[in-house]
Order: sequence, then C-alpha cells, then structure tokens
Amino acid sequence: MSYVTWSKQAYGADFSDSSLQRVKEVGADWVALVPAWHQAHYDSTQIGPTDASPSDESLIHAITTAHQLGLKVMLKPHVDLTEGASINWRGEIDFPNTSKWNEWFASYRQFIVHYATLAEAQRVDLFCVGTELSMSTLVHSDLWRSQIIPAVRGVYHGSLVYAANWNDEYQNVKFWDLLDYAGLDPYFPLSDKDRPTSDELKNAWKVPLEEIERWQQQINKPVIFTEIGYSSATGAAKRPWENSPKGDVDLELQSDLYQAVFETFWNRPWFHGMYCWYWGTNERMGGSTHRGFIIQNKPVQSLVSAWYHKERML
Repeated sequence: MSYVTWSKQAYGADFSDSSLQRVKEVGADWVALVPAWHQAHYDSTQIGPTDASPSDESLIHAITTAHQLGLKVMLKPHVDLTEGASINWRGEIDFPNTSKWNEWFASYRQFIVHYATLAEAQRVDLFCVGTELSMSTLVHSDLWRSQIIPAVRGVYHGSLVYAANWNDEYQNVKFWDLLDYAGLDPYFPLSDKDRPTSDELKNAWKVPLEEIERWQQQINKPVIFTEIGYSSATGAAKRPWENSPKGDVDLELQSDLYQAVFETFWNRPWFHGMYCWYWGTNERMGGSTHRGFIIQNKPVQSLVSAWYHKERML
C-alpha cells in the first residue's frame, strides 16, 4: 500500500497509527512511505523540503509503527514541483546544458542520500532511488550509474529499486543491472470509454502485458509495481495518471480496474507485488462520494483485501 501524506506532522499522529493498523487489517504486508521534497519549476536546479514535506521525526515514527505492526517498509522519496505543476511534472525536469544538469544532480544526490541514510538507520526494508524522473534517466543514465546509485549504496545496505514511468521510460532505463528490483508505475490507458466493461478492461491489458514481459525477460529482474491506482470516477480508464478526475463518482469502475490488474498479474512468477495508490493517514478518508484515488472506505477496499488474503499460485 502507498501510505501517503502531504503534511509535515501527519505521519507522527495518533490518527496515522490507527490508519496504519487498518492497512495491516486489509492484508497488505508492505507499505510505501512517500516523503516529498520540491523544486520550484521543471528547470529549477535546487531541491528542498517545504511545509508539505513530512518531517524526519514523523517519518521515523511511521516507519517504527509499521514495523511494530509487522509491515515491511519501502521508503520512496518523491520530487515534486511547487509552481507550474498543472503544466509540468517531475518527468519533464530538464535543462539546456550539462552545467545545469550537474547542479540538479548534485542537489538530487543530497536529497536522496539524506533519505537513504535515514533508511539505513531505521532498517527500512527496501529503498527507492527515484520516481518517474524520465528526462534525467533517459538523457543522463551515466550520472545515475556513476553518482546517484553508488552514493545510495554507500550509505544504505538493503535492496534498491527505481520507479519508472509507464510510457517512454521503463523500457529505456539503462541502469536496471545496478538494482535489485525493477519498478514500474503502470498507468497505461486502457479504454477510450467513460465506462468500459470489466471484460474490456481485462482484454485491454493484453498488449501492455506482452510489452512488460518482453522487457522483464531482457533485464532479468523481478518487477514491482511501485505505484498503481485508479480514481473512482467515470473516465478513469482513459488517463489513469490524472490527479483531478473529471467524471462522476463511479465506485464500480474503480473496482473493475483493480480486478483487471489482479487477474492479469497476480500469478506471474516475475511479479513481486504492487503498491496501491493510495491510502491516507486518516482512516476516515475516501468514502462513497469521493472521486479520487483513495481506496479507503470504498468497495475497492474489500476487493483489494480479498486478493491480499489469497495465496499466489506460482
């Protein structure tokens, strides 16, 4: 489960402890904690914490609480934009020359090593070295190989993954050999319809499945869906990555979308699990009138729980 907040202190609150207990009851055995630092624009070179970044103290509390509940933890730091986020996103971070790229990578290294050091101290079970930073990985895989991954390995001694975007990134990352897992955020568009049927959604996975399996055979790494989710609104299958759903509430479509994923991937031997996007720190979040990604207090919560309590047939 992706366990997410955009609050400085929420991970450390009593209500968060209760919400993590619910995650355990649903049947998840891993949680991804997602602290975000920010840069102003897609072409800004400095990354730093803001008021929306969980404090280290609250993050450590959430890690400790998860471990006490018997949950394993992936720490998955994000870089987000504070200005122009409706136009650009982290995958479009880009610079016109090598000098600017070097400045950005120096800042990114400071950011990611900070969290890798924290992960080592807190015995985090899996560390994600980056998420959907498409331009940087496609243009400067050399700097990921020579600077970022070795720097993380220098302070963190657990398993590593990178979370690649679904479209033009995951098949073109050049450093999977340096990692323990290949991460994919598979927000593939599945239908042009506002309300496709469950059978149409299952059939829509055939082509992406073939692509993913070819890629997995080439890199020979176990694959984790480091983030996957769907809004509970009509049209959710068209552009699954969109944060602001435009359609009406459709709780059944959200469940059908998750069902199609589970049926397609659950028993693939190379598939090592997925992190649903997302579960919030307040157990009252979500609900029958909510159109966003949250799975709490919606029919999809029961569906995910049923699958998470099944044994895989490998």
